[in-house]
Amino acid sequence: KGGAVEFRAEKAGIVHAGVGKASFSKSALAENVNAFLGAIMKAKPTGAKGTYVQSVTLSSTMGPGVKIDVSEATSS
Repeated sequence: KGGAVEFRAEKAGIVHAGVGKASFSKSALAENVNAFLGAIMKAKPTGAKGTYVQSVTLSSTMGPGVKIDVSEATSS
């Protein structure tokens, strides 16, 4: 469906998901990242303790990763 995002999670808790394309505008990518992180935070189990999202890194398929400020990314 349009707007649906498939993601996969590793045993270590790392989540991989496609949130956009390199051709997207900055605002479109930011909107997609915020929506994805919101869904992750909403799906947090009630028994989960500690920091649920420790770090956020964006990268293209074969490009280097760019760290994103977690507090800024999860605030909205």
